[in-house]
Amino acid sequence: MDQSFRNLLILILGITFLILSVVMDAILVDTLVIANTLLVAGLLVTITGIYLLRAELNLFFKKQRGEALAWSLGMVGIVVAVCYLSIKYPFRIDMTEGDLYSLSAETIDMLESIETPVHISFFHDPMMRDTVEFYQLIASKSDQVTVEFHDPMLNPSIARMKGIEFAGTALLESEGRQLQVNTPHESDIANGILKISRGIQQTICFLDGHGEPDPFSLEQHDHIEGDSGHDHGLGTQYVLHERHGMAKLRNSLESMNYVVSKVTLAQGRGLEEDCAVFIVAGPQTPLMQSEVRWIDQYIRDGNNVLFMLDPFVTTGLEPVIEQLGVILNDNLVLDEESHFWADISSPAVTKYNLHSITDNLTLTFFPGARSLSPTELPVANTRVRPLINTSRKSYGETDITEPGYEEGVDPKGPLTLMVIVNRNPHYGKNAETAIKELQEGTTDNSTTDTVTEDSTAISSRIAIIGDSDFATNSFFHVMGNGKLLLSTINYLAAQENLIGLEPKSLDIARVNLTNTQMKGTFVLSIILIPALMAIIGIAVWWRRR
Repeated sequence: MDQSFRNLLILILGITFLILSVVMDAILVDTLVIANTLLVAGLLVTITGIYLLRAELNLFFKKQRGEALAWSLGMVGIVVAVCYLSIKYPFRIDMTEGDLYSLSAETIDMLESIETPVHISFFHDPMMRDTVEFYQLIASKSDQVTVEFHDPMLNPSIARMKGIEFAGTALLESEGRQLQVNTPHESDIANGILKISRGIQQTICFLDGHGEPDPFSLEQHDHIEGDSGHDHGLGTQYVLHERHGMAKLRNSLESMNYVVSKVTLAQGRGLEEDCAVFIVAGPQTPLMQSEVRWIDQYIRDGNNVLFMLDPFVTTGLEPVIEQLGVILNDNLVLDEESHFWADISSPAVTKYNLHSITDNLTLTFFPGARSLSPTELPVANTRVRPLINTSRKSYGETDITEPGYEEGVDPKGPLTLMVIVNRNPHYGKNAETAIKELQEGTTDNSTTDTVTEDSTAISSRIAIIGDSDFATNSFFHVMGNGKLLLSTINYLAAQENLIGLEPKSLDIARVNLTNTQMKGTFVLSIILIPALMAIIGIAVWWRRR
């Protein structure tokens, strides 16, 4: 081996060290010491190689081929430098429909509102660069959040000390409390930060014992209504939906720092637990009178309740609901204009009344719902706000044995499917004034504060929905159903900062059309456009014949 060849190998070795240094610093994490060592070694070896080959290099670059190579190497160097800078100092524009790679406005608001310091230790492998950047983004949005990174392979002692078993785990610490987050999802990380910073958990209680969907059951369909090969008798006017569990709702609530519990009032326990929200979700048998009295008193004591009550089911809660200014209509809402898939008994809604619950809410649908209406007279210290209404072409079918709208018998749309009831003694006006306004038509029971005689109500929030199926496992994660339900529970629990913090998902883009829109699309694409092209073709042929 001659001297020139050995010098060339030295130069190649130095360049290799430089390339490895750049790659490790740009792509891998927690390799700064190794990368810098390789950088220094590479520079020294490369300079030595160039010095030893100075005569040969000078002669080579004086030739035309050498000059071309020099320009090529220069361009490659520029490209490499740009790539390195883009990886080292990334600038990203999130153009995904669901902003999958950006922090949501709800998460940013939450991060800006926390007052307790939170320290995050994220344990990762070298390929989790995106998750590392995501944690860095989170830390940049709050002065109370700090983050550090560890590779459990390079720092096994730290991992053992922290009790971390595998890469991809984040350890959140605040005021002596610890919490592990094992997923890269924004909702889990954000709610973990909120959970550890608050240090307290609220309980969501579900009524049990009357055929309600079980919040601990994963039972569901393996399809959604309208899928190929599944029609539930869609040749009829409506679909009779099966019962499913509500474990998806429970899992989402637990990720948001809630404890989920079932309460059986029939055992004589009463509502002994400290429930932030008490949920009555689709009972299929009547409640005992003692249970009804418990719930009635629970509301009077200023507690928060979510009622999801299905059509044609008498629960015994009707008088309790009526005392809140709402009537449960005994009908099945059918919407021929706006419904989900081919099921007119699943009214679909895209426009909502203004409320924090419905902010940025997409399409929701309710498979088998009853309508709600205000009481004839306003209720003391109570504000009733309808949030969700069906289209004008909907109606409430009162006799499912003979489907079809019957004038004067079936209520005609738009019909209300969900209301929020706020009870507060500060809403008080005297009864005479309230009744006078009602008679004069100046009071809207759905939007204004109205009262009768009682001024003893304690502040509370109640939500009433004429359906429970939309909250079950089969429909919870379809369209906006889950967001609506979680936002409602957060509102009732006075945790509005949690509204919208449910998992993001990459959904297949889907256009949801009403029957009228589908007919219009068919006529336009199948008839009008081909006819227009045919007419143009005939006209051109006529002129050229």
